[in-house]
Amino acid sequence: MLRWLASLLLVGLLLGCAPEPQPSQLDAIKARGVLRVGTLLGPTSYYLDAEGQAGIEFILAQNFADELGVELEMVSRYNVKNLLNLLDSGEVDLLAAGLDRTAKRAERFRFGPPYMEVAQRIVFRQGSRNRPRSLEELDAELVVVEGSSHQDWLESVAPDYPDLQWRTTDDHDASELLRQVVEGDIAYTIADSNTLDIQRRYYPDLSVAFTVRDNVDIAWLVNQQVDSSLYSEVIDFFGNLRHSGQLSQLLDQHYGHVSSFNYVDTSLFINAVQTVLPKYRDSFEKYAGALDWRLLAAISYQESLWNPRALSPTGVRGMMMLTLPTAKAMGVTSRLNPEQSIEGGARYFERMLERIPARIPEPDRIWFALAAYNIGYGHLEDARILTQQQGGDADRWIDVRKRLPLLRQKKFYRQTRFGFARGDEPVRYVGNIRRYFDTLVWLDERGRIPAKSMEITIPEGSGDGVK
Repeated sequence: MLRWLASLLLVGLLLGCAPEPQPSQLDAIKARGVLRVGTLLGPTSYYLDAEGQAGIEFILAQNFADELGVELEMVSRYNVKNLLNLLDSGEVDLLAAGLDRTAKRAERFRFGPPYMEVAQRIVFRQGSRNRPRSLEELDAELVVVEGSSHQDWLESVAPDYPDLQWRTTDDHDASELLRQVVEGDIAYTIADSNTLDIQRRYYPDLSVAFTVRDNVDIAWLVNQQVDSSLYSEVIDFFGNLRHSGQLSQLLDQHYGHVSSFNYVDTSLFINAVQTVLPKYRDSFEKYAGALDWRLLAAISYQESLWNPRALSPTGVRGMMMLTLPTAKAMGVTSRLNPEQSIEGGARYFERMLERIPARIPEPDRIWFALAAYNIGYGHLEDARILTQQQGGDADRWIDVRKRLPLLRQKKFYRQTRFGFARGDEPVRYVGNIRRYFDTLVWLDERGRIPAKSMEITIPEGSGDGVK
């Protein structure tokens, strides 16, 4: 009995000395009140614009922090290696930086569910050399970012290509390497398709040699040395985001309009920005009102290529390609007068924007207004009703965009109020304007749009008879 009591006493003492259970990682984040997210500075992940923090990774991280009920702190780095070390050391809770899975990374970290796919391509400057079709045909040095998955991939295949010349750099990020390709400082680099798609809007001479990896998954990373509480929340977050359609909408807002690339169109546009836009920039700024003047300029380029005498077979004409009834309604007496056309087009677009339901958030509200400017508000409403009937979300551009081309088909347009419409045209129209606008913003923020205004004169008798 004494021996049993002594054993019981010893167990009690040991239990009394046991450490308090540690809070989970998720509990610690909620107690702290801040989610710390590591990211890379760059156009495809996180950046600062005139309105503050931006980028798809920022938006995703902000939504995740909101669900957790905590504040968000973005911790940015330029270097992938430094970013991974932040997660290793526990200085950040997760990484949201457009990173893909490699064998080396998978040994150190947990990857969340993939939310995007990219391809990785060998890139060179168009016209600088014959297009290579394989690693054996690379006739000069290939340069990639140090610590990137491109380096990991090259290290894995290099033994099979003993003549391959390649190196890494810590001095430049992926976007800067693409610019060096354009400028002739390096011959080749490897770029993720989303990064390349964005950069080609500004540097159309970037050309794809061949693809080295396809269908590469992009995901968040969490520390695998701690419990799985945060990891489980990340899985639930992306599952709900995908199920609700929000993930598709976010990806479309950031990349849906850039995957289509036309070398000639992009080159002509950038040339027109330098040579034609300065003549009309003051007018776009003057009559933009509450609109972004660069959006107004993008609409005008799509409509007329900034040609004040543009004329379509259907009779619309001028800088903003106004119909006679629209011109009269907007108080335009001469559609060939650039200032009158720009002012009339701006007011008409504002009228379309006012008709779009206020509950629709930006930027979708802008895309709907652009579609209405092109095809008419009635046809847009027909497409929105059709979207709703088919189980889509009539307040999301990505859903309505799929149904607009159906207005060409009799079995669909005969059910609508306004009938047949070339519904594929506003889809291309909106996509083009989004690309032009993004390019103008990028060039303007870097001071690459000439500001010099040139006097515009309209010869006598040049009016088009608007009464």
